[in-house]
Amino acid sequence: MLPRDLEPTRVREFVQRAEKLGFDELWIVEDLGFRGGIAQAAVVLAWTERIRVGIGIVPAGARNAAFAAMELATLTQLFPGRVHAGIGHGMPGWMRQIGAWPDRPLRALEQHVTTVRALLGGGVLDSGVRLDASAVPADPPPLLLGVRGPKSLALSGRIADGTVLAEPVTPEYARAALGQIAASDHRLVAYNVGVVDADPAVAVAAARPALAAIGEPDWAPHIAPLPFAAEFAALRARCVDGAEFARAMPAEWVRQLALAGTAARVRVRIDELAAAGVHSSVFIPVGDPVTALDSLATVL
Repeated sequence: MLPRDLEPTRVREFVQRAEKLGFDELWIVEDLGFRGGIAQAAVVLAWTERIRVGIGIVPAGARNAAFAAMELATLTQLFPGRVHAGIGHGMPGWMRQIGAWPDRPLRALEQHVTTVRALLGGGVLDSGVRLDASAVPADPPPLLLGVRGPKSLALSGRIADGTVLAEPVTPEYARAALGQIAASDHRLVAYNVGVVDADPAVAVAAARPALAAIGEPDWAPHIAPLPFAAEFAALRARCVDGAEFARAMPAEWVRQLALAGTAARVRVRIDELAAAGVHSSVFIPVGDPVTALDSLATVL
């Protein structure tokens, strides 16, 4: 994952280093107040030659569907076969801040994605809007929903080519999500905090601070399938804040909730995620992102 706050002078170094090291995909986040997903994707694609670029995710409420389709069609025509587009509700708090949270979020997301898909396929909207024949990509990009929760996951199964799952993604959560998605030939992309070190204790210690937020209510679907879910909730309730909670978590929980450990241990964990249905395991680097790429690449 391209960190949202990486210094702009280091972005090119990061993405080209990722490609040189052999990573298959690079995923971009679009968080309110940081950098735009489409703009970043265009630059990253131009700076690289092989690596696939995932946009994960752009919030449907922040973009008109016709213009979103134009942007994705442009990227796909210029860089065929290298663009994966993630679309989601967006964080409710952020969307409300900009006045873009709909009254019926699920319905709004469905309408947005189906409209984008129709236009990318050369369709014509009831209003008469269409992409010019010269702008329709020969091979439209895969559309993935970045969502959580049973209703949104079920929607992804009905209308999307895949789903982007935010961290933490365990095998238990992946299987639970796929059960709610209930679709065949559906791609699953999983974000996880990633730290690789020859000393597993060092890796676990480095991963802890990045897990501070997972005790918040939004993360309940991620934790519910785990065998230690009740203990997790009890510990979080005793802690003053996420930072204290992250420090107090047993090391085994950290290993379950992150890709943290030796290269061999992380490789096993990625294989466990793959067996649960994950197609792409995305590392969220910890510490200096460019330096982290070299240690993460030892897993490849």
